[in-house]
Amino acid sequence: MAVKTAVLNVHSAAFSQGGQIPEKYSCEGDDINPPLEISNLPAETKTVAIIVEDPDAPHGTFDHWLVWNIPPNEHIAENSRPGINGTNSFGKTGYGGPCPPSGSHRYFFKVFAIDTKLDLLAGSHKKELQQAMKGHILAKGELMGHYKKGG
Repeated sequence: MAVKTAVLNVHSAAFSQGGQIPEKYSCEGDDINPPLEISNLPAETKTVAIIVEDPDAPHGTFDHWLVWNIPPNEHIAENSRPGINGTNSFGKTGYGGPCPPSGSHRYFFKVFAIDTKLDLLAGSHKKELQQAMKGHILAKGELMGHYKKGG
């Protein structure tokens, strides 16, 4: 019998669901993470994890931010390193903003409420993070924004 995962509400003061991500948060701007507001965190939440990805990248999904073991907080500040950061598809740890080679791409800010502290080393990759989260996700939600260079 499958356990139903609760839904988190994820918002940003910087852009709306389906809206344009401001240049400030891209490779053309300050390349910093936007602020995120998370609501409906279950009481049992021990940590939060975030995966930011671009499924429209030409060679498959491109990971822009992997971060976990964030204290259960309803506010992720702009330009912050709130937890342990993994290696993104740029080959760096931390946030790497939208930087599509051409056209408008979608960027999904996926947020997970986790029932434990994840035993995962800094610099780990998405596959390792997903494996560590397996069976520990209490709730999840996402915010999607678009970005186009020069646009």
